[in-house]
Amino acid sequence: MRYLGLDIGQTRIGVAVSDAEGRLASPVKVMPAQEVLANARTWRLLLDDYQPQCLVCGLPLSLDGQEHDQALRIRGQAETIARAAGLPLEFADERLSSAEAKRILREEGLTEKAMRGKVDMVAASLILQAWLDAHAQGEAQ
Repeated sequence: MRYLGLDIGQTRIGVAVSDAEGRLASPVKVMPAQEVLANARTWRLLLDDYQPQCLVCGLPLSLDGQEHDQALRIRGQAETIARAAGLPLEFADERLSSAEAKRILREEGLTEKAMRGKVDMVAASLILQAWLDAHAQGEAQ
């Protein structure tokens, strides 16, 4: 089963995809948030290319695990995206995913300027991979 991971920001949405077995997440691209939210042709083409069976969206919980304004906004946007795509939706805790993505890109030698277009898709892949790993453990038990 193929999953598509989303890291929804106000301006950009990072996109990641799993392999066909749903085991390994890879960064795909960063798209303008308005294109994805409007179900634009570029977004629909991406869905056609990867044919996911489910969307996994990062949800920014507070450090105590609560949902506040930003999480509620993202939850609503994710539901709009999933409904337009006709796909089921899952949520994954995305706390600190952008910081981890920046750390990884820094280790690869990228400057802050060079990271700009990559952080969101790397964060999306981290979110999706954590979700895939958690679900694989649940199936193994």
